[in-house]
Amino acid sequence: MNRHSIRLRDYDYSQEGAYFVTICTQNKECLFGVVADGLMVVNNAGRMVETTWDELSQNYSGVDVDAFVVMPNHIHGIVFLTVGVGPCAYPTALKEISNPAGQPQGVAPTMSLPEVVHRFKSLTTTLYRRDFSADGRPRVPGRLWQRNYYDHIIRHDESLNRIREYISTNPLRWNLDRENPQHTGEDEFDHWLSAFKSYPHQTHVMER
Repeated sequence: MNRHSIRLRDYDYSQEGAYFVTICTQNKECLFGVVADGLMVVNNAGRMVETTWDELSQNYSGVDVDAFVVMPNHIHGIVFLTVGVGPCAYPTALKEISNPAGQPQGVAPTMSLPEVVHRFKSLTTTLYRRDFSADGRPRVPGRLWQRNYYDHIIRHDESLNRIREYISTNPLRWNLDRENPQHTGEDEFDHWLSAFKSYPHQTHVMER
């Protein structure tokens, strides 16, 4: 069963907000390491993906990243679009981050969520092809990542904390993970997330 995008139809993903994002490798190939004894052991490619995620905040104005995990064939992360304080619901814990200098309200973020995801995919794909596709790891014939990605709009602190916990404990539940080709059960978190209305979501910017 595929995890669907949890999003509002016609929702403006350039609004300020907090978003939970899942991105899977093409064909769900395990390229970034292994899970051993409940711990994710990343390889060099996995470390590159971690570094690229961490540097999004440094490279793009209005983008902050929070909890994150690299799994063998996918990533989970939380993205904040944090320029100004707009009309969308915002977790209490994020308000100080979102407007640290008392910026004018209603200022739009520099980048939308689809643009952030596209930049992340593009950067990691370029680095993977350059540094890792010829050293014994599987070559990437076309895409490193699936065209689809999955997102959930985080609207309050309870959801934020639950998703942070899920991300931090994801390796412990790898055997239940839907993205694990050999999963042996179902994760209760997936049932919680699936309770929201689901719509297909693809990257809005064409990828090379």
